Amino acid sequence: MSSATLDLRPLRYFLAVADAGQMTLAAAQLGIQQPPLSQQIQALERQLGLRLFERHPKGVRLTDAGRALADDARLLVDDADALLARMQALARGDQGQLRLAFTSSAAAHAFTPETLRESRHRLPGVALTIVGERNAAEVSDDLLAGRLHAGFLREPVVASERLASLTLLSEPMVVAVPRDHALAARRRLALADFDGEPMILVRRPGGQGLYGKLLARCAQDGVVPAVVAEVERMMSGLNLVAAGVGLCVVPASMQGAHAQAIVYRPLVRAVGLEAPLTLVWRADRCHGALLRFVDLVRELAAERR
Repeated sequence: MSSATLDLRPLRYFLAVADAGQMTLAAAQLGIQQPPLSQQIQALERQLGLRLFERHPKGVRLTDAGRALADDARLLVDDADALLARMQALARGDQGQLRLAFTSSAAAHAFTPETLRESRHRLPGVALTIVGERNAAEVSDDLLAGRLHAGFLREPVVASERLASLTLLSEPMVVAVPRDHALAARRRLALADFDGEPMILVRRPGGQGLYGKLLARCAQDGVVPAVVAEVERMMSGLNLVAAGVGLCVVPASMQGAHAQAIVYRPLVRAVGLEAPLTLVWRADRCHGALLRFVDLVRELAAERR
C-alpha cells in the first residue's frame, strides 16, 4: 500500500458504491458521471493494493477486503463529518466555552443574572463558567492575560486597544450613610454635604473610574471630603459604612446591603452622577461563542432600555 495520505473523498465514493451496489446508481446519488466514479474506485484499489468489489451482471458486491474497509471507512467518514460539524458550530458560536467574571456592584444589578440565565437558554451549546467576583482592574487584567473572555463591571479602568467595551445600562448613584450619622436624617444629599466628611472610595489608590469622577466633581465645587479608606470592592466599602467608618457612594442597585446598619440617600438631581453597567471583552478575540454572547447582551440591553 502506498504511504501517501488517504483522501476522504475516495472513501465517500467507495461507501456510496457499497451502499448502492451499482456504479450507475451511486454516480447518480453523488451527482457525478459513472466513468469518473469508476476511475476513483480503481485508483483507491491501486493505492490499497486490494480488490474492493466483485463485478456481477446486476452490479457490484464487496469483497472480504471491501467489507473490512467499509466498516473502518464508515467510522472514519462519520468522525470527520462530526468534527466538521463541531468546527462549524464553533465558528457560528453555537458551541464553545466562555469564562466570565463580574464586579460585586455589576453582579448586584438585576440585568447581570438575568442576562446569564437568558444566555444559558438561548445559547445552550455554549458552556458559561463564572469565575467569580473581581474588581474592575482585575477583570481587565484577566481579559488581557487571556484568563477571561468577558466581564461585567461598572466603568472601565484600564485603557487598552485590545479591550472593547459596551455600556449596557445606567443608573443613579446613591450615598450609603451609617444609620447613626447626622446625614442619615436628610432625605437627599448634595456634594456640599461631603465637605470634611469621612469618605470611603472604591478604587485602587490613585485609580480613576466612578470615584475619580466623584472627586473631580467635588473639586470642581470646592468640596474636600476626608478620604479615610480606599478599597477594591464595593461590598468592602459598604462593610466599612456599616461599621460607622464613613460614607460611600454606590450604584442604586446596591441599596439594601446591611439594611440594619446603613441608610441610602439619593443625590440631588444637579449632581448628575450615574453608574453605568459595562460589558468588557477582548476585541481581538471576538468570534464564535464570544461574538454570539456579545450580540445577545447588546440585544437584551436594548430591550431593557
